[in-house]
Amino acid sequence: MDKQQSFEDSSAVIMDQSPTSSTAAMHTPASTSSTTTAPSPPPPLVHQKTVSSSIHSEKSSKTPRKISAKEGFMAIVKSSWVNVLLVFVPIGIASHFVWSPTITFIMNFLAIIPLAKLLGFATEDIALRTGEIIGGLLNATFGNAVELIISVISLTQNLVVVVQASMLGSILSNLLLVLGMCFWAGGYRYSIQYFNKTVAQTSASLLFISVASLLIPASFYGSIHGTNTETSGELTQDILNISRATSIILLVLYFSYLFFQLKTHNYLFAGPSNPENRRASRIQLQEQRQSRQATFAEEGQVFINQTEEEEEEEEEEPQLPAWMSIALLIVVTVIVGVCAEFLVSAIEEVTKVWHISETFVGLILIPIVGNAAEHLTAVTCAVKNKMDLALGVAVGSSMQIALLVTPLMVIIAWPMGVEMSLFFNIYETAVLLIAVIMVNYLIMDGESNWLEGLMLMAVYIVIAISFYYYPDENTGSSSGASNSTMSG
Repeated sequence: MDKQQSFEDSSAVIMDQSPTSSTAAMHTPASTSSTTTAPSPPPPLVHQKTVSSSIHSEKSSKTPRKISAKEGFMAIVKSSWVNVLLVFVPIGIASHFVWSPTITFIMNFLAIIPLAKLLGFATEDIALRTGEIIGGLLNATFGNAVELIISVISLTQNLVVVVQASMLGSILSNLLLVLGMCFWAGGYRYSIQYFNKTVAQTSASLLFISVASLLIPASFYGSIHGTNTETSGELTQDILNISRATSIILLVLYFSYLFFQLKTHNYLFAGPSNPENRRASRIQLQEQRQSRQATFAEEGQVFINQTEEEEEEEEEEPQLPAWMSIALLIVVTVIVGVCAEFLVSAIEEVTKVWHISETFVGLILIPIVGNAAEHLTAVTCAVKNKMDLALGVAVGSSMQIALLVTPLMVIIAWPMGVEMSLFFNIYETAVLLIAVIMVNYLIMDGESNWLEGLMLMAVYIVIAISFYYYPDENTGSSSGASNSTMSG
């Protein structure tokens, strides 16, 4: 009897707590009876629980799933329609040995576009496993491998001016053009995008140090030149000594920054400034969709939102096996290096045919082509609202060129007997200072919008126009610490 009574009591409690039972309205207080006497919600509420549970079960089942080589290959093929342009890769390589330099330039330029897209695809796939910090670092490293190879080849030919122009041009294009396109492209889809303030502030400080490493030799030359206190040879040697010592310090600083970023203070770089801000941009799009779906039932909206979230989560999953991502990254980088080498070798003849100054080609055209992979990857990440990765590619690549590649070129040229220094043209150094100040001012708040991107691109276009009219410096000898810039 007691068991039967307790069973009835428990069933009564369950009936009272059930939102779909008719007794819920009977036991509800009078103050709320008007709201609870409405018809019971339809079964989709139970369907909602079923959908959510199925989503969790699918997530748990997809996490350990291994991706086959066939699936990875098909993902590469279907990654972008730009892959159709891969036919220009063998054509561009063959044109170097068969056709004119103009055709070689055009064919290799077209070949680099799909290769850059594949490089970005492989980097994003690796970044999903390693995180955006290491992903951005990997992309900047592999993107700068092209400049590194071209610079070493140029040093063997004693083309110091070409190396300096490509280094400075790469920094300017990444800071102004690439970052500007990221802010602009992402800003049109999301009104405000957020990124890690700690990364922005650290990047700003390191960029100032990189500019200082170029300003000091230029200031030293401007102070000593014309005072008759030193001969031209002594001044050249002094600037070489300053540049080599500074290069060693910059290399130590760069690797210390890596240790700081990846080891001792990696928690500071582990995400955006505020996780809620990261979702704010996505919520803006969701609110626009929900305003168009206002006529739907509440259960239908829940189901649609869950479906969208599920699609977003599926989009974040790696599409390639880990070994295939790494292999694709290495192979594409090598092919990009070959195509870029043939493209650069054709530029000298192209400048004569098209009547373009070598200064404009070295500072504007070569960096745009050489950094095509980073351009495309960074903009793609910005459109997908991955601003930490986009910032790591654009600004991180500039820091890597200024703090690693450029001083490394000075150290490599040292035993080769090539007098490569950190003394750049004073006008070029001033332009770099303007670019760094502009970027620092815009990234310090950890937010971006399309207008800021437009401003960065406008500054780059103004600089490009000025370099188009900047005269070439034909001095006959491009070696020496003066690098033809001391002749002025």
